[in-house]
Amino acid sequence: MTVFAPDSLDLNRKLPLWYQVSQSLRASILGRPPEAPHRLPTEEKLAEHYGVSVLTMRQALKELETEGLITRHRRRGTFIEPGARRARPVRVMGSVDAIVAQQSGDLATLLEHGEAPVPAELAEHFPALERAAYFRRLRYDGASGEPTNWAENFVHPDVAARFDPGELERGSSMTKVLRDTAGARISRITDTVEARLADPETARLLDVPLLSPIMHYTGVTYDESARVVDFVRIHYRGDRFSFSVTVDAP
Repeated sequence: MTVFAPDSLDLNRKLPLWYQVSQSLRASILGRPPEAPHRLPTEEKLAEHYGVSVLTMRQALKELETEGLITRHRRRGTFIEPGARRARPVRVMGSVDAIVAQQSGDLATLLEHGEAPVPAELAEHFPALERAAYFRRLRYDGASGEPTNWAENFVHPDVAARFDPGELERGSSMTKVLRDTAGARISRITDTVEARLADPETARLLDVPLLSPIMHYTGVTYDESARVVDFVRIHYRGDRFSFSVTVDAP
């Protein structure tokens, strides 16, 4: 039987390990896609995955069992409860011009760029590619100098070859660069926003406490041939951003 694959986690030794593991696994369970398997790996496999002892893993699983997210059956294994609620994402619709306007203006530092393997969870968006252009940026508030969000983009190599990565440090959003510099004919952008807890990498980059609330945004950009040209994940500080939607009556 196929088992559910939880997200990875970089542990912070200043917090109880069982708590960090339980929160990471909880987020994976609640954010799982509908078609994901319901059976969890064994305690031993999960302990190896998170780099903790079996005793610590057992304590983390007990916490999730108390919440009603999982059930544990002797000799059969551990299963996600069918009724465990999945995170219901908010999808945002609007014009490309509106998205460009919202994303522009922040100061940014390009932390990393180059080629990277397409992650397994993104394979459906880049079906013919093994590697994509990868960009990792940290954005700041122009007035205070505080970090506000960090983003990672996976861009189709054909499109990434048509622009200078330095443009991403000059206040231009990736959407604007793709459209105005790379000449991508953008037909659609699918946005998803959800609440998450700051993992160690996000906490370090955004200078916030570990497991503090953040706003997690994903955007998938399509060109006129329905090809995905960009997939972005942006992690926003929860204390610096709010989310609102305006609906115009027809």
